[in-house]
Amino acid sequence: MYRKIEDFLHDWAYETEMTLNVFKNLNDESFHRAFHDDHRTISRLSLHITQSAGEMMHEAGLPLEKLALEPEDISAERIVGLYEKEAAAVKEAVMQNWTDEQLTEQIQMYGEEWTKGMALGVLIRHQAHHRGQLTILMRQAGLRVPGVYGPSKEEWEAMGMPALA
Repeated sequence: MYRKIEDFLHDWAYETEMTLNVFKNLNDESFHRAFHDDHRTISRLSLHITQSAGEMMHEAGLPLEKLALEPEDISAERIVGLYEKEAAAVKEAVMQNWTDEQLTEQIQMYGEEWTKGMALGVLIRHQAHHRGQLTILMRQAGLRVPGVYGPSKEEWEAMGMPALA
């Protein structure tokens, strides 16, 4: 849970950068490919991460709208721009509409009572969770996976170090 807007903005900047690093390693060849009949595609998961930012904050009472697109409407290149726009909109909406003192206010979120600070924390964790799922699909697609909270296999190898098994 966040108690200071500044702390959220610091984390959001890092998380946004890491998500963009992941998205920039996607390609159209694997973007719509299904790896399993019952799982999301890279395009669906990427769009979910992108749409959820505005949708979750809209539910929390910020003046943001859900991005109304289907996975078939986007490409690997386009998701980068869409995500940049949504992430910037979240940042601006939080800065313009909430104060530190308001972060302890209770709000209705998905049938539960959360604080605004909790909603910001869940937004960060939700994105990290789905970004992790996305990197698994990227591995299955043979795409390069960038490190997020530490070096990836490829980054260890680039440093001349064996990747841990």
